[in-house]
Amino acid sequence: MKKLLLTFIGILILFTAFSDVKDRIVVAKDGTGDFKTVQEAINAVPDFRNAITVIFIKNGVYKEKLNLSASKRMVKMVGESRDKTVLTYDDYAQKKNSFGEEMGTSGSSGFYIYGDGFTAENITFENTAGPVGQAVALWVAGDKARFINCRMLGFQDTLYTYGKGSRQYFYKCYISGTVDFIFGSATAVFEDCNIFCKKPGYVTAASTPDTSKYGYVFKNCKIEGAAPEGTVYLGRPWRPAAKTVFLNCELSAVIRPEGWHNWGKESNEKTAFYAEYKNKGLGAVQSKRVNWSHQLTDEEAKNYITLQVFRGWDPTQ
Repeated sequence: MKKLLLTFIGILILFTAFSDVKDRIVVAKDGTGDFKTVQEAINAVPDFRNAITVIFIKNGVYKEKLNLSASKRMVKMVGESRDKTVLTYDDYAQKKNSFGEEMGTSGSSGFYIYGDGFTAENITFENTAGPVGQAVALWVAGDKARFINCRMLGFQDTLYTYGKGSRQYFYKCYISGTVDFIFGSATAVFEDCNIFCKKPGYVTAASTPDTSKYGYVFKNCKIEGAAPEGTVYLGRPWRPAAKTVFLNCELSAVIRPEGWHNWGKESNEKTAFYAEYKNKGLGAVQSKRVNWSHQLTDEEAKNYITLQVFRGWDPTQ
């Protein structure tokens, strides 16, 4: 009986291993995986597959202009090590394309994500163009996108949460930049993230549609950086109905006392919604904030439960 049980367990282990391999693609620069490039692995994902496809990326710097199309759904990219698995490119907005035209902000991105249900873990997304204007590291349009323990590195316009109406979740991520380095129209929750401000500028530039109840929600995040004290705004409205809220965050001295900027338009003060709740730190002094921003009550803060913000989607499941 014992021998029969051990045989059954062995078969079960082999079956499980086989199943794992079938749903997993390995990328390795040294040729020890299924592919040497990330784009080849993306292309190998069956279109409109109704199951998770794991792409495991071994350590290395992969300089590629990547595109995950809308037909590549439920793709999960896992890096071997967050700081050593690097997806990088160096385009920027004023760089010329093959037709001699400027690429523009969207054209500068190193990675475009259109497919719904995308997940990334332990990966660095980087734009190395430097302080040359808009240079996007990551451009996300797909719905239900999750980034866990990842890094987004750049200067101006690092992370473009492009998708209007899409839901995007960032957990324990490190995001660095200078001007408007988290921007776009998606509904996005940043939880337990470290936001690093390299120089004077603006952390966020939301373009929340007026039809969306929520824009950016930062929870238990740490905002710090190398910028001089009092030189960084929490946000400015790229579109009039921009919405950004910081809850229970630690704001360092880099944050300007007034907190928020109206992008040079007084009319934005009537349409944008900027709020805070129980933030702490030298950059969280409530009394010096602009009078058109808000400090949430305990009751109002309850409206920012992640499940409610994401209209029933639980990104932890």
